Amino acid sequence: MSKAKDLLFGQFALIGKAISSPRRLELLELLAQREHTVEALVEKTGLSVANTSRHLQILREAHLVEARKEGLYVHYRLAHPDVYELFKMVGILAARQLAEVDRIVELYLTSLDHFDPISRDELRNKATEGTVVVLDVRPPDEYSAGHLPGAISIPLPELEKQLASVPEGKEIVAYCRGPYCVLAYEAVSLLRRRGLKARRFDEGFPEWRAAGLPVEGSAGTGKAQMP
Repeated sequence: MSKAKDLLFGQFALIGKAISSPRRLELLELLAQREHTVEALVEKTGLSVANTSRHLQILREAHLVEARKEGLYVHYRLAHPDVYELFKMVGILAARQLAEVDRIVELYLTSLDHFDPISRDELRNKATEGTVVVLDVRPPDEYSAGHLPGAISIPLPELEKQLASVPEGKEIVAYCRGPYCVLAYEAVSLLRRRGLKARRFDEGFPEWRAAGLPVEGSAGTGKAQMP
């Protein structure tokens, strides 16, 4: 191998090393929703401050995330929209090439939602027609940063006690952080147990935004492509 190629491939490998941890992939998924402080990431992942900071440092060294300081807090976000495309492609490739992915989905997720999810195009059409209620079950801060047009926010932990606030007479479409985000699966399962007609969006907010579709919230203005 030539020296130039060796040096180039060494740089390419930095990206591979940076995303080789399940925890760092989880952090990228969260940062695809919006900018987060270290403390917010600790709360959502259950990691310690030290572990979270170390994982973020590795991602930062590979230029996958960037940080800014505001007062006492350091805020992290994805360094470029292509970082989420990389994250998404890892999932697509794993689903195609690794049989274990299908087994895990079948064992842990399909049991919660065995109906066909709704596609992006079908959701767009139904939302335009006004025949569905779009339900965002992510935490409130992620909803505020950006959400599908017209979506109502009921975080999953509050869904059961707020069922009365869900408009009646329409199919409910729940979505969250992405195709493997368990929040939407659990929301659909709960809604169906309560006798409501519900389906899951087969993607999530980042995929909707990456497709160039309209979003509401702070992600709908300015740097709309960035978390």
